Amino acid sequence: MAKQADDYMLNGLYQQRNMIETREDFLALLKEDAYKKGDFKLSSGKKSEHYVNCKPVTLQGDALMFISWCMLECLEEDCDAIGGLTLGADPLVAGVAMVSAIEERYLDGLIVRKEPKGHGTKAWIEGPTLAPGSKVTVLEDVITTGGSAIQAAEKLRDAGYVVENVVAIINRQEGTEADDAMDDADLNLISLFKLEELI
Repeated sequence: MAKQADDYMLNGLYQQRNMIETREDFLALLKEDAYKKGDFKLSSGKKSEHYVNCKPVTLQGDALMFISWCMLECLEEDCDAIGGLTLGADPLVAGVAMVSAIEERYLDGLIVRKEPKGHGTKAWIEGPTLAPGSKVTVLEDVITTGGSAIQAAEKLRDAGYVVENVVAIINRQEGTEADDAMDDADLNLISLFKLEELI
């Protein structure tokens, strides 16, 4: 049976229940759903007793809305779009694009593939085509070595965009490797939380 959306649905109205409202609320959710202590091998190949996977948090609607507003606040006024490497950045890119529209700022979202599309255009980047020289900020959930964010930045630069900044939810701060890598890639890193806040 087909159903037509009524005006209430089309206007995006909903009741807010138990919404994340503060940094402390979001941090508590990260501690509960994103952080684990044990013996782990990270995507960078390093071993660590601390594991952080933000997707169980960023795929919750209220948490995504809150962190998207926070990330939007970190973007420079002349930013034209946000982008990031699939999969960790996918909800962040969609969330920030959505809250930017609510604020009437209208940032486009770009998803960078880990490998080019296997058919059709064989594209590395999904999303609207922007004018050459458009300024794009890379979004990331967790920074360990900076590799994923740098890979996204390089592909976006290859496409003719200007990338200067990376905004991440968590910086693991393991030595100076990520900071050094960001410097080498001519990128500024802005992180909203540090690993030490989760431990």
